[in-house]
Amino acid sequence: MIPILQYGDKEALKERLLSRSQLTDEEITGRVKQIVRDVQERGDAALFEYTERFDKAKLSEKTVRVTEDEIRAAYRAAGEEWIGSMREAAKRITAFHEKQRQRTWIDFEDGIALGQMVRPLERVGVYVPGGTAAYPSSVLMNVLPARVAGVKEIVMVTPPGADGNVSYPLTLVAADIAGVDKIYKVGGAQAVAALAFGTETIPRVDKIVGPGNIYVANAKREVFGHCGIDMVAGPSEVLVIADESANPVYVAADMLSQAEHDPLAAAVVVTDSREMAARVAAEIERQTALLPRREIVDQSLAHYGTIVACENLHQAAEVANLVAPEHLELSVAQPFELLGEIHNAGAVFLGHYAPEPLGDYFAGPNHVLPTSGTARFFSPLNVEDFTKKSSLVYYSREALSAVSDDVVRLARAEGLDAHANAVAVRFGK
Repeated sequence: MIPILQYGDKEALKERLLSRSQLTDEEITGRVKQIVRDVQERGDAALFEYTERFDKAKLSEKTVRVTEDEIRAAYRAAGEEWIGSMREAAKRITAFHEKQRQRTWIDFEDGIALGQMVRPLERVGVYVPGGTAAYPSSVLMNVLPARVAGVKEIVMVTPPGADGNVSYPLTLVAADIAGVDKIYKVGGAQAVAALAFGTETIPRVDKIVGPGNIYVANAKREVFGHCGIDMVAGPSEVLVIADESANPVYVAADMLSQAEHDPLAAAVVVTDSREMAARVAAEIERQTALLPRREIVDQSLAHYGTIVACENLHQAAEVANLVAPEHLELSVAQPFELLGEIHNAGAVFLGHYAPEPLGDYFAGPNHVLPTSGTARFFSPLNVEDFTKKSSLVYYSREALSAVSDDVVRLARAEGLDAHANAVAVRFGK
């Protein structure tokens, strides 16, 4: 039975959820450091050795890249209805992200021009997991914002099966729909290192995005600084605030949609109705028994599934802000009123008919979201993640003269006489 905590236990809830992190595993961290260093130093030779060791696939520079024939075969394996749904999802995701575009601007006044120049990154790498964690929808979410931003080249890596082929062919169809330029059949920490430093076969990228297991997450953290990364993502989570207007069948279903992801996934409901708490608990038990991925769900719920009972929705919002969940559902009668009290969440789903899976696949906003409480300071993946900005400064001689004494004064106060002189010399001082 899923435990029911009280509002006063909210700090215990936070600690319970944060305990899911595996990024502090020193043994894994050490292995990842060695893999990254090896690929950095030996390039393709190390990359192919690790691919054979971990994925049991023997590849070479001639077979590592996905061919047009492989993509066409993937289309044949995909159903027309699924392809149609993916194309429609791609349209909606693109339309949403086009609203995020920023443009270069310059303001002119009295001999001064100040502005900001926005440019896309040159080349981006997208990591796509394989096996049971292969999600074609994540390909769209990671690639399409980069396309909207104007990134010139998008490189995708995804692990091969033992036969040397991409383990989940629908991933290739999604990549083609999204507009990926090159796809390579490598995965794990070794693929992240290849993207970060480049090898004889795989080009070096400016930024790496995309989800992955604990080895991939540690590798992204290890290469940060040599290139950019989106975020170090942790296990998935959903927090549902439910009042007496909520349907316990819907609430339980939404919680289980996250619990089936991973044994480390967290599903939490916070309610101001003790009757609702009891009904949701019972409904979770009933629905869990019917799920094909019941073993994963049972592990997730046993360790991290939680119901929190509050006195009112103000307390419920306080719990949500403390947890800062990846996904937050406001399953209440007046969701837009409660929204004003929400400060920390990756994505907010409003009302009884905006379940979290709608956002995973189709609504348009990005489903690559901050996890493990990092919504306090991180945002969803967006177009801005694929751009860089340069400040623009122009002063005429007259405009510089008007402020020269101020600049010189401030520079000398900091003991930087050369800074002061760079201004003073222009006026014979």
